[in-house]
Amino acid sequence: MPSTELLVAFFATTAIFAYIPGPAMLYAAAQTMARGRWSGLMAALGIHLGGYVHVFAAAVGLSVLFHAVPVLYMAVKLVGALYLVWLGVSLFRAKAQGDVVLPGIQPKSARRAFFESVAVEVLNPKTAIFFMAFLPQFIDASAAFPVWVQFVVLGTIVNLMFSSADIVCVVLAGAVIARLRQSSRAQRLMRRAGGAVLVGLGVHVALQKS
Repeated sequence: MPSTELLVAFFATTAIFAYIPGPAMLYAAAQTMARGRWSGLMAALGIHLGGYVHVFAAAVGLSVLFHAVPVLYMAVKLVGALYLVWLGVSLFRAKAQGDVVLPGIQPKSARRAFFESVAVEVLNPKTAIFFMAFLPQFIDASAAFPVWVQFVVLGTIVNLMFSSADIVCVVLAGAVIARLRQSSRAQRLMRRAGGAVLVGLGVHVALQKS
């Protein structure tokens, strides 16, 4: 494995990146606001599992395609952005039948949040680019373990740290909505706020320069 000095730098840098508010944290918070804490946690789990697609892609070098074929990068980015916008609009249009209790209490909503989150993360080319650009800085080609093994191990650590930040964000958002549980009007506002965040993220992803 890399030297101790390199690992210390790796953990410090990863922690900084993980706990700076970013799209994944906002997405998990939006799901929590719209559907409740359990759905937020399932969304964080979906993002986490989706992240492993990019970890293994980086390990085998597939992410290089996004650099070599800009059209492919733009296509995947736009598909992901449109999907986020669609999710946000669907929250705006959700019927009020879940106003008696938070929609997130319903198991079906939590499962849906999970699968939606996996798709959102897999369709995020920025994550692939991040792993491909970030991990090599801490790879030691002269180490005993093969480079691809180092990619997988370090990538897994990064994914776990980012997910810990998402969970913290979900817990904080859940603490807020727990106080609003008895208000149907507040629930509608929180669901719409979550939808607005998702739409905003989708527009941001679509307009962001590569």
